[in-house]
Amino acid sequence: MEEQFKSYEKTIQKKHSFGMPKYKEQFRTSLSKTLFIALAEKAVLKLGWHLTYKNENSIEAKRNETSFGIDKWTEAITITFDHGNVEVKSESLGNEIWDIGRNSKRVKLFIYAFKETEKEFDKEALNELEAEIEKKNNWDDYSIPEHLPAPTLVKKKQFPILVLGGALIALLLGLIVAEVSIHVIYIIGVFEVLAGLAIAYSLKFLIQIANFVDLKKIQYVIIAMVFIVYSSNQYFQYLIVLNENDISGLSFYEFLQIIFSEGLFIKKINTGWIGLVLSWVVQLVLTYYIAVARVSSIVMAYQIEKIPVEVIDFSFYHIVKGKSENEVRKELAAKGWTDKENQDEVFEAMAAIGGVTELQRMK
Repeated sequence: MEEQFKSYEKTIQKKHSFGMPKYKEQFRTSLSKTLFIALAEKAVLKLGWHLTYKNENSIEAKRNETSFGIDKWTEAITITFDHGNVEVKSESLGNEIWDIGRNSKRVKLFIYAFKETEKEFDKEALNELEAEIEKKNNWDDYSIPEHLPAPTLVKKKQFPILVLGGALIALLLGLIVAEVSIHVIYIIGVFEVLAGLAIAYSLKFLIQIANFVDLKKIQYVIIAMVFIVYSSNQYFQYLIVLNENDISGLSFYEFLQIIFSEGLFIKKINTGWIGLVLSWVVQLVLTYYIAVARVSSIVMAYQIEKIPVEVIDFSFYHIVKGKSENEVRKELAAKGWTDKENQDEVFEAMAAIGGVTELQRMK
């Protein structure tokens, strides 16, 4: 953040918000929506916020701060333009029920930064900026290349590799969880997150090897993997207990009966079998959602990486100029991208770029 805004921030009178903390204010501007969005973007960047989304009528950003060496998002700021009326809204992103006035500070700080940015432009400079933005939005400066990078050979999609590899990785994770549960200490919440991330990053390599990006089917694989991790974890615990205690004649069913009878202890309080079952539900659900969230971004990144930037820009240019999908496919074919599967991957990459934006916008 620039120094002048740091100084102004200290003078802002905060207004506190409770419940689901948020704050908003409105003001009017005589600027066109094109100029408003452009200056709003400049103001956001001056404040050091992360721009997550913009269209012709609104702009969104997130603010982050570092605590104990860890970056975390603190507020989401949305600025909306409607025929000269501007609404600036800030929402807390944590689980807090009191924002200590932080949202009001973000709103008032943006309004100040925007008005200070507007003062930097006279009428002539604004006209030049608007013309420059229109050219950029219409891709008027884009030069159609004579040649595009040649497409690579499309690898066959091999879903069985994902299934088999996922099952083996899940069994390995089940063994690790069993060892940790018996010989170390199992912290509910922490290990589910770690297990979800382990599933996601192992699938990253399997997705590339199998060249498989159907997210819906990958989600089914994740469901199966999570179930295998925690069900095999119980069986591996059973085997470890038998081996280390020289017990014979105890069946796995009897082992589970003992676990249920013992229940779950939380700080020396026995929550019984109900607490145990609820902890298993938390394990399954939390691990699944952590894995799916991470895998979604991994799949989209892989889809984008496969296609050269020049090819994506070439395709976006023709879409901006109003051409249909079939017409864009013909343009790609004329530049050597004749294979339908290669063309499909181009459109998948463009959709993935939009998906990445949506992930960034999530609150």
